[in-house]
Amino acid sequence: MTRYISPLLAFLIGLSKITAQDVYSIYETIPNADIPCRVMKPIKFDSAKKYPVILSLHGAGGKGTNNRKQLKDWNRQLADPKRRNQFPCYVVAPQAPGLWNGEQLKIIQKIIAELPSVDLDRIYIMGHSMGGHGTYIYIQLAPKYFAAAAPSAGSGLKRTEEFIDPEKIKDIPIWAFHDSGDDVVPYQESIRIVEEINNAGGNAKLTTFHENSHDSWTAAYANPELYDWMLSKVGNH
Repeated sequence: MTRYISPLLAFLIGLSKITAQDVYSIYETIPNADIPCRVMKPIKFDSAKKYPVILSLHGAGGKGTNNRKQLKDWNRQLADPKRRNQFPCYVVAPQAPGLWNGEQLKIIQKIIAELPSVDLDRIYIMGHSMGGHGTYIYIQLAPKYFAAAAPSAGSGLKRTEEFIDPEKIKDIPIWAFHDSGDDVVPYQESIRIVEEINNAGGNAKLTTFHENSHDSWTAAYANPELYDWMLSKVGNH
């Protein structure tokens, strides 16, 4: 399924006035973790409740070890108070020095398991470009761990653990996003992988933008419909 949402409209819906310094204070550093990682707690946290988790995988621009570069872009949008009140959840934002891989996933799962009041049946994953590719890799490595996925400009082209196998991820609800004029990650690859997943009996849909840009994350992750859809999915962890 291909749908079109105006990137400008979607961006205005989710426009955040959060500053960089605000983001660094809202996303708390996880001490003594084996990879750099920050976590944003649910707003108005109540220990008597259980909260879903969004795992947010940065793109190539967030690579490094300083535990800061991964907090730009949509992680700032997610820190907006209106968004946090509308969709109370944890956001886990790790940082990788290169492509996302299975060893990092094991560390991330350990971090999530140690968060208080986590709903382990409602763990979601999203990411753009390198993070979109990582999203496909991670749901393939742990298909029963994630309740839904929202990759942006992710193709599954490059090899980390292995190429994407639609049979392994067909049972995970997937809402993919891509710009038809993307000159960094080929748009046709998103069409291909969504078709292959659905041909295998899967549940994937693709929203296409037409801005001739690699930046499909702005409109995709500013859209509150995505979070209504994603947080409604329940897995079987």
